Amino acid sequence: MLPRDVISTGPLILRPPVAGDAEAIVKACNDPVTAWFLPLLPSPYGPQDARDYFDMAEAKWEGGGAEFAITENGQYVGSISARPPDHWGVTEIGYLVAPWARGKNVAARAARAVPDWLFDHGVRRVELQAAVENVASLRVAYKAGFLEEGLRRDAKRLRDGRYVDMVAFGRLRGDAVASGAPYLPFFEGGQLSDGVVRLVPLAVQDAGDFHRMLADPTVAAYSMAPASTLADDERRCRYTGYWWVSGQRIELAIRDAASGAFAGHLQLTQVLPSLGQAMIGYSLVPAFRGKGFMTRAVNLLADWAFANTALHRIVAGTEVGNTASHRVLERAGFSKEGVHRELFPKPGGRRVDDVAWARLRPS
Repeated sequence: MLPRDVISTGPLILRPPVAGDAEAIVKACNDPVTAWFLPLLPSPYGPQDARDYFDMAEAKWEGGGAEFAITENGQYVGSISARPPDHWGVTEIGYLVAPWARGKNVAARAARAVPDWLFDHGVRRVELQAAVENVASLRVAYKAGFLEEGLRRDAKRLRDGRYVDMVAFGRLRGDAVASGAPYLPFFEGGQLSDGVVRLVPLAVQDAGDFHRMLADPTVAAYSMAPASTLADDERRCRYTGYWWVSGQRIELAIRDAASGAFAGHLQLTQVLPSLGQAMIGYSLVPAFRGKGFMTRAVNLLADWAFANTALHRIVAGTEVGNTASHRVLERAGFSKEGVHRELFPKPGGRRVDDVAWARLRPS
């Protein structure tokens, strides 16, 4: 049985919920983002649902778990709970933050403090799950010291009936909690632009344009990936936030700054912190070729990476015959480093050479 403690962490006080929280709880649970990622919540959420929640919270405490209201200056700003620990001392936490308290590190503070408290009371392992599309919750998990342990495919169902992959995290008693900035921070303001091109995270709304671009024969001719369906590309677009926040890669839509039209795709992938190296790759819609768009886009991303990450080398690989791509890299300040002979497989069993390029951090 866990004690009904009050936990203090920075400006936050975590305590068992009380009837005075009801109005704020109703408001928080009617938030569209909360309702979307917590599909088991009643929607709309009313006063009787709040009363039912207080009964559930009491039952959770009685059953050996924990249910806290997160408060700041005495006001409700969210909830965090822990299931009763099992026979092996393992529990799982979950949380929500009221919309008026988001962006203030509320969930990360609480999700770090509650496991620490659980460990003090004999729990050995704390688990957490976040939907692959719930970037805010993923950020909380990493900031709270949880280690990513794998993916649970189609593990939960969202409110629209679509199944979603869940990212599984865990913290063990005695784990060192990493601190510091993420290796790949998000763009300040959510985008990069030089007034002509604009780089924004690739989103599911881009899937149709992205799919049509990949199917263009001049793009497909130089692609190493197998042909994809629209459903494949929609799934890929749903993963881009997770890949970025986890430090694996950055996937961007290139847009015409004037019209907002989708012009192409740009990625920073194969991120190797131990080497300070990542690889850049790109494709452009035919209508935007010959206008310098890709050179601008590559320059924007490379300049940002050297200014905002620890990367020392950005590399690229191009087929020996892809002269248009060679010109982009040359104009963007990349230097040719050599040739990987017969690296790329082609139809009919042929293989062609890869020309290797790199741009180094300015000294």
